[in-house]
Amino acid sequence: MSKLTLYTAQGEKTGELDFPEQLLVTDRGEQAVHDAVLAFQANRRAGTAKTKKRGEVSGGGIKPFKQKGTGRARAGSIRSPIWRGGGVVFGPQPRDYSIRLNKRVVRLAFARAFSERLADGSVLVVERFAPAQPKTRLLAELLKKLGVQKGALLINEATDRNLTLAVRNMAKVEVAQAADVNTYQVLRYPQVVVSKAALEKLEQRMKNLGRRAA
Repeated sequence: MSKLTLYTAQGEKTGELDFPEQLLVTDRGEQAVHDAVLAFQANRRAGTAKTKKRGEVSGGGIKPFKQKGTGRARAGSIRSPIWRGGGVVFGPQPRDYSIRLNKRVVRLAFARAFSERLADGSVLVVERFAPAQPKTRLLAELLKKLGVQKGALLINEATDRNLTLAVRNMAKVEVAQAADVNTYQVLRYPQVVVSKAALEKLEQRMKNLGRRAA
């Protein structure tokens, strides 16, 4: 069993939790983690970059000067790619950058990433996130007591309006739900703060690693 220190909602140590060793994945999944992060970043790309080709640039319907006698190279349109203001050759066009991964690969990547976080002591567990008010100051005080200085990912068991509003004004702090948190989020922040109920849901997600994806 991996031992995790449990903190109260006020940031005081209150005990320890055991995380099942058999759920940790440390001997495989490196490539899955790489693929999952690459897919996440690719899927965020809009793919809307576009330049105009020669036929899409307005104007240029008349020959700019006569064919012979000027001493210049012949030209048929001022919208030629070699002219300033002309079309663009081989420029970016709208495209789909999305990458689809097998469900088993996604599960393996998350299990490997979260296991590494547990192994290096970056995971902190609180009994619950219970901000009485949507105040950034209250959450900042909790993180300070927990020793969080360079940013953190907060994983809650469900959506909490007060927590969401409190995080909104904090730099390098993000909140996610246990059912939706992904590999990229787990690796992005130096520390992960998880509620006790959310940790149980994450355990269940990692238990499903060996099952056949539906």
